[in-house]
Amino acid sequence: MKIIDLHCDVLMKLAAAQGGMAFQNEPELDANYEKLKAGGVKVQAFAIFIPPSIKSDQKFQAALDQVHYFYSEVLGKNPQMKVIKQWGDLDQLQDDEIGALLTLEGVDAIGNDLQKLSILYELGVRSIGLTWNNANLAADGAGEKRGAGITSFGSEIIAFNNDRQILTDVSHLSEKAFWDVIQEATYPIASHSNSKTLCNHVRNLTDEQAKALFAKNGMIHVVYHPPFVKENGSATIEDLIAHIDHFCSLGGVKQIGFGSDFDGISEKIVDLEDASMHPHLVNELLKKYSEDEVKGFAYQNFMDHRPGV
Repeated sequence: MKIIDLHCDVLMKLAAAQGGMAFQNEPELDANYEKLKAGGVKVQAFAIFIPPSIKSDQKFQAALDQVHYFYSEVLGKNPQMKVIKQWGDLDQLQDDEIGALLTLEGVDAIGNDLQKLSILYELGVRSIGLTWNNANLAADGAGEKRGAGITSFGSEIIAFNNDRQILTDVSHLSEKAFWDVIQEATYPIASHSNSKTLCNHVRNLTDEQAKALFAKNGMIHVVYHPPFVKENGSATIEDLIAHIDHFCSLGGVKQIGFGSDFDGISEKIVDLEDASMHPHLVNELLKKYSEDEVKGFAYQNFMDHRPGV
């Protein structure tokens, strides 16, 4: 079964290795090419994430460095990896090809300069989260104790996204910023979030947030990070499926997808430790849901809800 995974942090690791890591088969990568292929992943989103420790005046260059490895290492050395720059490109993938989608996890790298965002758009970024867990010039993140919403600059970015059919990702936002995005974004999405009802973590979504996303034609892609799945102890695939069950109970059966967070997490769900293990999740889902519903979670829901469809 084909898989769309809307979040991984491979580029951060490739950039840190400065060319010393091969995307094709590097064992330290959870989502290398061989593991994607073995797991049936048809489309992989690659996040540009700039660690907060990098100085402000170096962040845009750090983002460009990650884009460089996306093109030189992920795409350049693996001809079956195909860049997705238009949503229609997803329909053109051949049986032996894997789509590669560039995303931006937090706009810290652009400072207050929308021209830099235009450059990243031209380079292929098609999903943008305003911030990570911190606060920046666009919005407050889930970890910012102030808990404010989006700024005027954040609104400009959302308008930029709306004009270009770019997804606006809510996964790391403060709750107030989430509601601001729901008001303003034409294409909201949660690329890697779970249910706060089942796991009371600041990164997860309340039932009201989930229902608001569903009402705006947005999707929630469940994340495989154990602390977002279960409050205590190791997490199982069944624990992850409980979040899918819960979102389905809120009316989201057609608006659920996967957002692994591979290569951005150190803890793993048992039997779902890397991209090659997606069939374990699919097989467990098939015990509870119809084949069409599972195809939806794995792939089709995103195809049906992407911009322009």
